[in-house]
Amino acid sequence: QVQLVESGGDLVQPGRSLRLSCAASGFHFSNYAMSWVRQAPGKGLEWISEINSGGGRTYIADSVKGRFTISRDNAKNTLYLQMNSLKPEDTAVYYCAKAPRPYAVGWHSAQLRDEYDYWGQGTQVTVSS
Repeated sequence: QVQLVESGGDLVQPGRSLRLSCAASGFHFSNYAMSWVRQAPGKGLEWISEINSGGGRTYIADSVKGRFTISRDNAKNTLYLQMNSLKPEDTAVYYCAKAPRPYAVGWHSAQLRDEYDYWGQGTQVTVSS
């Protein structure tokens, strides 16, 4: 069974940093692109970043560009999201998601639930003073 388990979410003050992790199992992690998607309270899903299977190509949403960095460690079957200079508008549940393809893309459908074949349970990030 495919499993994606996010961790690292917390309550943090604006300007601080967090690193989220996603532990993957049940599939050949190194063969697939992975993404981070978030959902703010009362809002829809928002794609934030994607990384290809080998980790050498990444795409990032304009809303977080310059502050967030996606990475992966295929030897550990783990996906990461480094979040710096956090803002209150970053408050959301953050999900990792598996793409059914090895390559990363910078354009995503409005139907994000249909674009990825497996999702984690999410981890809460709250940015507040």
